[in-house]
Amino acid sequence: MADPRLNSVHLDTARRQEFRQAREMLLNARGQQTQAAENFQRFAGSLCEHNTAIENLGNRCPPGVRYLLVDKDYVYPLKVGLNTVGRMPDNDVVIQDPYVSRRHCAILIHATDGCELHDVASKNGTFLNGRKLCGPTRLVSGDEIRMCGRNVVFMTKGDAEEGPGYHVTRLE
Repeated sequence: MADPRLNSVHLDTARRQEFRQAREMLLNARGQQTQAAENFQRFAGSLCEHNTAIENLGNRCPPGVRYLLVDKDYVYPLKVGLNTVGRMPDNDVVIQDPYVSRRHCAILIHATDGCELHDVASKNGTFLNGRKLCGPTRLVSGDEIRMCGRNVVFMTKGDAEEGPGYHVTRLE
């Protein structure tokens, strides 16, 4: 398998099949341009081996970042391609909560434009703006993603810098 972050050996047999179906849907949704961008990032050495949480400093956005997740404490820059979210330390976004699945969901940032949220067969489901995901769903800036009791807000660079405290007050 090409991406070790999407390994399913740790799951029981029933959930493993569900996870594998979700994984195939996610990987097939990338498209050629997004896959090329991922390969270029790997070649250029710009993909981090681990999560990239940055302390939330109000309305400042890290340089060079177009998309990010924000909670009341941290900013999680997202890269073009696959961004995994869950409690395992090798995820791109690590959510330290025992009820969040090891690989809870993934955010796919397309090279051409647009982002989508995928639940990858999480045990407790992924919610977007209060509704449980039933399949891949397009994200827009300001969307609230809930995994068990943890909330994050998906933001674009322009909206994150729009006004101080926008995302912090929404999550408290």
